[in-house]
Amino acid sequence: MTLLLTVIDQSPVHQHHTLITAPGLSLELAIECERLGYHRYWLAEHHNSIQFSGTAPEILLTRIASATRSMRVGSGGVMLSHYSPYKVAETFALLCGLFPGRIDLGIGRAPGGSALSSHALAVPSFVPDVDQFPTQAAMLCAFLRDGLPTGHAYEVLTFDLPTESMPSLWMLGCGGGSSQLAGQLGMGLALAQFITPSACTPRIFDDHRGAWQRTARVSPPPRLLAVAAICASTDEEARYIAGTAVYRKLSAGRTPREVLLSPAEVQQRYMQMNQVERATYDETLAGMVVGSAQTCRRRIAEFARDFGCNEIGIVTITHRFEDRLRSYQLLAGDQP
Repeated sequence: MTLLLTVIDQSPVHQHHTLITAPGLSLELAIECERLGYHRYWLAEHHNSIQFSGTAPEILLTRIASATRSMRVGSGGVMLSHYSPYKVAETFALLCGLFPGRIDLGIGRAPGGSALSSHALAVPSFVPDVDQFPTQAAMLCAFLRDGLPTGHAYEVLTFDLPTESMPSLWMLGCGGGSSQLAGQLGMGLALAQFITPSACTPRIFDDHRGAWQRTARVSPPPRLLAVAAICASTDEEARYIAGTAVYRKLSAGRTPREVLLSPAEVQQRYMQMNQVERATYDETLAGMVVGSAQTCRRRIAEFARDFGCNEIGIVTITHRFEDRLRSYQLLAGDQP
């Protein structure tokens, strides 16, 4: 079984870049990752962040799809709670017309930002008090597939695109809460191990497969496991570079907010931590794929075996863009 590698790009704001210039690095990385043979390139959605610059994956993926030829490009994902399912369907149907056979639509339940940004995105309406994601996801799938049932208020809203040109549909999850829904709707499941390593178990994919099969689908359910990975020339160098991503995760939600710290700054903070804080740091680092190319490839193969999937998504956050680019190169087997 061939193991496919996919890029999950959160468009981090690297050293010497700003929220405005950082997305341009995604284009540079995508062009190189297509050359390296990566299977997909997915763009994340974040709002009101000083560390991540990707606020509109549908725009950034259009630029990337225009600059690449064969690699699948998509959202990983559109945070559907902020948007009309019909508008998302229209946008991705248009993208599929421009780039037939290459577009993936991944959707997520999380807000991808603060309560304030969610409120601003909802204006002139309000953030609903109840979870409408299942209803939104079902409506989105209906718009892009066989249409809404007879008698539905929106049944005449359809897209004149052949089935094979429509986007592949994926749902993002990190703890199993979306596995049943994704299976019921016939959507692939992208499991974000990098967000909650302890909550991600192979059983989540089993639950997804069970729900998928109960809809009488005979094809195997698409699945992807996304992990945090930092690859460098040596294990020691990779652990040093990974400090940026580890500290970012530990400090999420704290105020005042900070930009991505350099590995040297993180090491200084580590020396000032108490025993409990250091243990948490070390545990977070252990949950990532970090090391030389040989070390990382072995760990990735273990994840693929344990979770029964042949596609691994790679999330790489570094202080310097050069380190991030090199990490993807080394994982793909590109040698100097």
